[in-house]
Amino acid sequence: MRKVITYGTFDLFHKGHLSLLTRAKALGDYLIVGVTTDHFDEARGKVNVVDSVMERIESVKKTGLADEIIIEDHEGQKIEDIEKYQIDVFTVGSDWVGTFDYLKPFCEVVYLDRTPDVSSTMLRERRFKIVKMGIVGTGRIAPRFLSESKYVSGINIICAYNPEKESGRAFEEQHEIETFHEDYEGFLDKVDGVYIAAPNETHYEYAKKALLKGKHVLCEKPIAFTKKETMELYELAGEKGVVLYEAIKTAYCPGFQQMMNMAKSGKIGQIHDVEACFSRLAAPMSRERTDAKYGGAFLEFAAYNMLPIFKLLGTDYKEVRIDSIYGEGGIDLYTKVQFVYENAMATAKCGVGVKSEGQLVIAGTEGYILAESPWWLTKKFQIRYEDADKVDTYEPRFQGDGLRYEISGFVSKINGIEHVGYRLTEREAEAMAEVTELFMKQRKAKRECLNLE
Repeated sequence: MRKVITYGTFDLFHKGHLSLLTRAKALGDYLIVGVTTDHFDEARGKVNVVDSVMERIESVKKTGLADEIIIEDHEGQKIEDIEKYQIDVFTVGSDWVGTFDYLKPFCEVVYLDRTPDVSSTMLRERRFKIVKMGIVGTGRIAPRFLSESKYVSGINIICAYNPEKESGRAFEEQHEIETFHEDYEGFLDKVDGVYIAAPNETHYEYAKKALLKGKHVLCEKPIAFTKKETMELYELAGEKGVVLYEAIKTAYCPGFQQMMNMAKSGKIGQIHDVEACFSRLAAPMSRERTDAKYGGAFLEFAAYNMLPIFKLLGTDYKEVRIDSIYGEGGIDLYTKVQFVYENAMATAKCGVGVKSEGQLVIAGTEGYILAESPWWLTKKFQIRYEDADKVDTYEPRFQGDGLRYEISGFVSKINGIEHVGYRLTEREAEAMAEVTELFMKQRKAKRECLNLE
């Protein structure tokens, strides 16, 4: 008897799961299916499992394909199970290629081709819809989005779009995802929503066209270069009844939310100052260092720094000042944005050609919060007081690179189960766009002085 084993969460059981189990069954004579527990799912980074473990087991059982169903509840169990059940073949989907090669000394390892278009029709009636997503842009962040989406229930990435044929074809071959090169409208017709990771100057047009067709939009920052355009997009999303998210992933990380709650709780007293810095020495030939119109420090990192400022001090600042150090071509290598409020002040610093300490400091009347670099991932922060011996340290959970929390919030919002409107509000997005518009005007004036416009 040839024994086959496979594992999965099998959340929101759909035809893609059925296809995988059918093909797994065909690899042998006896199929064992391991269903993960809620606790193990959380430990391995699955962030939004909807069904209980008993519901998921029942879904697998109803297929009639599993000869035996077991529970997976800890790291290292796969080797234990392979030896215990004398397994001949271990199999999972091809989106995990290479991950389980360490099992090859114990049995044959087979990666099954992904189902290119998973139907959102469930095997039983439910209100949670699987969102068919398309990716606009196939640059460096697109593969990360693909990888992180594996840890989110309710999303299936079925295609991509890139007008640059060579880059698009390479992405298609590597990730086995249909990639459109010319027909953006046709691309939109295939999906429920889009993730826009194209160059900054294309965000507004791509987002607007998607919203007009009633598609949900998750767009990298900045979503637009002006407050007017940003407001237009949010109003359009409201009219069409779809979700529009600006992809500032820090806003969706559990640790950042916890830190904001602690700051607002009064634990450090009244907040009078927020200082945030995000800098990285980008490669000299990178887009950030060479695209003087749409690259640079501000557009790359300023949104992250403005996020805690607007969360804690609000968007009704009295004054704002932007100062930049410009490099060749008029690109901003380092930019400092200073806000003055009625009874507080704040500073946002960002750099692509100047390096500084990347920390977040929230100063209050009874203490301060310090989140060291990389604070934008918020894996750890401290509350410090006048008494130097008194330090409260917090280390919130954090999985992957943070994108999965953003994706999870987006999918949950589409399905009407996102109850927290706190993470990035429309008003905060508009305030960021207002500052962005001011920065763009200043940089344009600088380039005109240098006879570069």
